[in-house]
Amino acid sequence: MPADRLSSTFAALADPTRRAILSRLLSGECSVTDLAEPFDMSMPAVSKHLRVLERAGLIARRREAQWRHCRVEAGPLKEVADWTERYRHIWEARFDRLDRYLQQMKTKETKRHGGGQRKK
Repeated sequence: MPADRLSSTFAALADPTRRAILSRLLSGECSVTDLAEPFDMSMPAVSKHLRVLERAGLIARRREAQWRHCRVEAGPLKEVADWTERYRHIWEARFDRLDRYLQQMKTKETKRHGGGQRKK
């Protein structure tokens, strides 16, 4: 995948409004009017967000009479997932080190406070 496509996907996803629009579209195709409803912004502002998402390939729009509908296009999201998957081993190694460190701290704390259960 060309880096510019990945960059445009990340740039589109960087905005919380656009991420919220994508979240709304996960339940299925939706009209632009319905998509705009929860946002405190003008319809032209919503349209700008939709254009960014469309240019990034994250949504597709279609027209039916006077209505415009949008749907999620999963391809770019899969490409982001594939790209981030290459770094999974780094995070897993870090979480494993953190887990070992926390276990060591727990063991030290237990030893410092007597290590066993209190007798009544």
